Amino acid sequence: MGVGAGPDLGGHASRHWGVGDDAFAPSNSSFFFFGWLVVSGSFSTRERVAESPSRKALGAFMIRSGCPAAVQSQDLAASGNDEGALTAQGGGEGEPHGQSPDTLLGNTDKELNAGAAVTASSAGAAPVALCQREPRDLAMEPAHCPRGLLPRPCRVLVLLNPRGGKGKALQLFQSRVQPLLEEAEISFKLMLTERQNHARELVCAEELGCWDALVVMSGDGLMHEVVNGLMERPDWETAIQKPLCSLPGGSGNALAASLNYYAGYEQVTDEALLINCTLLLCRRHLSPMNLLSLRTASGLQLYSVLSLSWGFVADVDLESEKYRRLGEIRFTVGTFFRLASLRIYQGQLAYLPVGNTASKMPASTLAPKGPVDTYLVPLEEPVPSHWTVVPEQDFILVLVLLHTHLSTEMFAAPMGRCEAGVMHLFYVRAGVSRAMLLRLFLAMQKGKHMEFDCPYLVHVPVVAFRLEPKNQRGVFSVDGELMACDAVQGQVHPNYLWMVCGSRDTPSGWDSQRRPPPEEPL
Repeated sequence: MGVGAGPDLGGHASRHWGVGDDAFAPSNSSFFFFGWLVVSGSFSTRERVAESPSRKALGAFMIRSGCPAAVQSQDLAASGNDEGALTAQGGGEGEPHGQSPDTLLGNTDKELNAGAAVTASSAGAAPVALCQREPRDLAMEPAHCPRGLLPRPCRVLVLLNPRGGKGKALQLFQSRVQPLLEEAEISFKLMLTERQNHARELVCAEELGCWDALVVMSGDGLMHEVVNGLMERPDWETAIQKPLCSLPGGSGNALAASLNYYAGYEQVTDEALLINCTLLLCRRHLSPMNLLSLRTASGLQLYSVLSLSWGFVADVDLESEKYRRLGEIRFTVGTFFRLASLRIYQGQLAYLPVGNTASKMPASTLAPKGPVDTYLVPLEEPVPSHWTVVPEQDFILVLVLLHTHLSTEMFAAPMGRCEAGVMHLFYVRAGVSRAMLLRLFLAMQKGKHMEFDCPYLVHVPVVAFRLEPKNQRGVFSVDGELMACDAVQGQVHPNYLWMVCGSRDTPSGWDSQRRPPPEEPL
């Protein structure tokens, strides 16, 4: 099973992968049986209760991560020993773990029904003095924030979707996340979202100078709302530099899974992933991330932090919404149902591969609000001559991906983290069998789908793309959110936002002079 010679993410040519008929391993058969059990309703799960986070666990993490001894001792000291530090109500470090779910929820349900924002104290969390000091400049203060590092102590705004995933995000925040934040001197205000685009509205109106970072606990869709809300602000150039943190609380959690991978952790799910991402926040390291700018023929402009999909993947993502309460398993169920009635999607796909970007800038560049898309021309015009146009027009799926994971158990891009200004483009041409598709998706759990040899699956690193559906069949999914089927094009902007990550190392191609770090004012 050979893989055609090709470049790494900075290369010029595409690669072709696939599956032979002999690639169906016993482990995949067991996974198929597991999927059948889920679909038939014969499978039940017991929640795995993660080990309660403790002062000892956080201290061990900080020692492994190389924190200075003075910082370690400061972390391990009780929060109440420092002026202005926060302690849990009643004092006990592990107190929230012993409370019943009803006690943990406190007044939250009443507050939510009344449409009020829920602060940390009203949700049974540590009391917080909300922005009593003068708001800082939106750019972090250099004196208190070393390059690429959140300050200590730290103040964060937590946006949480209580209905995401299995509907237990609030309880998990209080029992798993909050104790670790208290130990790490991270004070917070907790706000629960009540409807679609609520987070978008909140960050548009929020005084960002009160917070050192925005923490999003939900699936990938809530982070999508937050980033687009920041880009809609009049001060978007400064607002988008506000550091972001992703805590998994939904059913997809692909961004959190990718950040977990970048930190060098093993692939995990559920509470183990949540604790890993919380520990990354406690460590405070920031890393720049790419941002995808999208434009549609109808005039819509939006931004993606994770992916755009069309065809099979988008259908599974959106059609499995009805199984949201199953958590991650919803995607397995949706995959089997969609395989049973496989569709073909017709459209024209073009892209600008890495290596051709030195060509002359198009004469009719687009310059509305937001970053300038220097590689795009209006959708009414043909793509520039140095772009690659895919000759086939019948597809099973098209996927543009900025990170490594498509969900916590779908390691879609095992070639690793994209370079600055580069994204993955995958597409599957029509003609692939259902059996091959099934094997591809099963192998994707561990990133093994790239080791097979199928001519229908293509991957190429790109900096821009255009996709024009020939009809209205199918939908687009952007970061897991529905977008109408319309001609769309996009360009990746290198290292455009800052996110809590496991390493302060920047991806190759980073130009420290192009954009200032988040602690330096523009």
